[in-house]
Amino acid sequence: MLTTLENIFSYDFLTNAFVACILSGITCGVVGSYVVARRMVFLSGGITHASFGGLGIALYVGANPIIGALGFAVLSSLGIEFASRKGRMREDSAIGIIWAVGMAIGAVFMSLRPGYATDLTSYLFGNILLVDGRDIAWLAVLTVFIIVGAVGWLRKVMFVTFDESYAYSQGVAAERVAYAMSVVVAITIVLSIKVMGIILLLSLLTMPTVIANTFTKDYRRIAIYSAVVAVVGNVFGFVLSYEYDLPTGSCIIFILATLLVVVKLLTIRRTANK
Repeated sequence: MLTTLENIFSYDFLTNAFVACILSGITCGVVGSYVVARRMVFLSGGITHASFGGLGIALYVGANPIIGALGFAVLSSLGIEFASRKGRMREDSAIGIIWAVGMAIGAVFMSLRPGYATDLTSYLFGNILLVDGRDIAWLAVLTVFIIVGAVGWLRKVMFVTFDESYAYSQGVAAERVAYAMSVVVAITIVLSIKVMGIILLLSLLTMPTVIANTFTKDYRRIAIYSAVVAVVGNVFGFVLSYEYDLPTGSCIIFILATLLVVVKLLTIRRTANK
């Protein structure tokens, strides 16, 4: 393990990948606790796949694909929130529509590009080795923002997560908080695409929180434990992928899934022995 880490830190691109594992683990762990508690897993999936439309357009015009994905993801998150609140449309219907439209737009623009889209797989399934200094900087800013926001806004977010009516009665602008959190979820998703990819990213938002929820029902502790679990899963998944030359995203999912099964089996056994 120590030899592997020494080898990783000998190269800048591997060091960037390792740091990205830590930062994306923190952000996805904390944000994932909100996603799971508010039952927004399907919404997150819709935002993730809708961002493919922005990727396709950006790659077609020669722009930064992450910027394109970010624009689409933010607009999609706000559109879903608005449609479910003001558009008299069921939230799951709005998510399904935006999910499909985003993927369709991305597929159309990808097909219009000359030649074979060799970089498509990197965004669909992730390629952590493509993470550069600029990506690390943006992830670092997002991580600081989420940590500061979690400390300062935690009470308001908890109100909105569990009971919006009560939040309104306590003077909390629940609708604004919900819109703001939708944008945060969208940004977290897009900035983590290179780590996990569009197809696999949803697992990093859900499995750490499910594992953390096994140990505690306290929302604050779930957020902290989720971040720790996500970081551990990312780091060990990255090391595993480095050692055996396997896709990093798949290795991370394997580590998290294994950890989830072990935790659930231990919980069942402990419950049976009582």
